Amino acid sequence: MKKTFKLQHPKIKLPRVVDSVKHEIRKFLKKERAKTLPAEAKYWGFDCKFGESEETAIEVHLSSLTKSIDELVENNITPFMWKLLLKPLRPVAPRRHRRTSYQ
Repeated sequence: MKKTFKLQHPKIKLPRVVDSVKHEIRKFLKKERAKTLPAEAKYWGFDCKFGESEETAIEVHLSSLTKSIDELVENNITPFMWKLLLKPLRPVAPRRHRRTSYQ
């Protein structure tokens, strides 16, 4: 999903618009996580890009997305772009360390 949000509204104040954008993103994530997984996958992973425009967007970890939105609002940058790619993931087995010598 790729979407551009504009945080300016003639009647609604900025904090309320920001909260509704965050809610819309969380609602989309919940919907995507509810999709059925492929047989080899254990959970869904997300690649998230965030920025003022598509050209300036950078990869952001999903957990820091709301903080990034707050930073843009503090800097008075009202339109921003958000792009999310869904990918099935499976857990990687932990690597065992092999001892070569005992001391």
